[in-house]
Amino acid sequence: MAGMKIGFYGHAKQYHSLKDEIDRAIHDVLESEKYVLGPQLVEFEKELAAYMGMKETVGLNSGTDALLLAFVALGIGPGDEVITTANTFFATAEAIWLAGATPVFVDSDPRTRNIDVTQIEAAITPKTKAIVPVHLYGLCADMPAVAKIARAHRLWVVEDCAQAIGARGDGFAIGELSDVVCLSFIIQKNLGCFGDGGAVATNHPEVATAIRKLRNHGSLKRSYHSIGYNSRLDDIHAAVLRIKLKHVDEWSRKRRSLAAVYDLRLAGAPMTLPFTPPGYEHVYHLYVVEVEGRDDLQSYLDSRGITALTHYPIAIHQQEGFPWGRPARVNPLPVTEKSAATVLSLPMYPELTREEAEYVAQEVLNWVASRQAVPTAAH
Repeated sequence: MAGMKIGFYGHAKQYHSLKDEIDRAIHDVLESEKYVLGPQLVEFEKELAAYMGMKETVGLNSGTDALLLAFVALGIGPGDEVITTANTFFATAEAIWLAGATPVFVDSDPRTRNIDVTQIEAAITPKTKAIVPVHLYGLCADMPAVAKIARAHRLWVVEDCAQAIGARGDGFAIGELSDVVCLSFIIQKNLGCFGDGGAVATNHPEVATAIRKLRNHGSLKRSYHSIGYNSRLDDIHAAVLRIKLKHVDEWSRKRRSLAAVYDLRLAGAPMTLPFTPPGYEHVYHLYVVEVEGRDDLQSYLDSRGITALTHYPIAIHQQEGFPWGRPARVNPLPVTEKSAATVLSLPMYPELTREEAEYVAQEVLNWVASRQAVPTAAH
């Protein structure tokens, strides 16, 4: 295995595995002359809704806009507060700011790294309008607990599912215990198109209609407009996603199999491995460890031909210039801050082979051994 080169993504490998289908689908869209709000998008929305077991989905141009348009459709805006986590991609909070509302950050659970549900209730004020749990790295947040709090305080629940399509909790599916689910289809996601893409899923038809109107300049009918956005999922992307959607569960099984290799090989190493609560199905968008000396390990792996990345080394409230003149409320975040300083994502994608995963794990162990070696005194 010496000299093996292992990238962080397998985009080209995935494309080649489906090349004939994808090329034909793109060709068919180009020949159809229907590129925007066309039949491929309509069919993808139906198929995605069926896959998720939800009444409606609306294709959008990004996961960020999925969040933003969901907030706007729910009437969340200036003067309102939205409780979420700072241990997430920046877009989660960015969409709250773009809607004019105030993000309220609570800490992460020390085992799952998802939102710590025990801290939500204390963060609620009369201004609170919604809770946004993020299914980080492919693991569902504790949605029964979130839903119970939301019902008690009459709050909206918007799931940030950018990283966890196909994941399940113990006795619940994504979307069953919320008002809106927001998805991202940017290329690196478990279900990704060849660029940017996103969607919302909801069991509230009126919310879906509002978002359909918002995504197209406030229009449901040609030439009739109100204020909205330009946030449509193009038909070429929809056609590609229709093909990939048929494979996403198989890819999730492969991700879990690769995660099991890492789990087994790295058990006992001085680092924190991913935790999956009993009864949950993790889809491992990312396989993230937490380790002291993270930067040194990342550099060592790079020297061995392995690309490892960080998600997310700077928590949102620690970004330079925070909060950029916008309102925010930050509770103590010790778990989030510790994670940011120590996280490292190992290569994880369905096209990664077991041999490659074994090589990555062995090199991690080699690095551990090199740090544990005690120099022998000279005689």
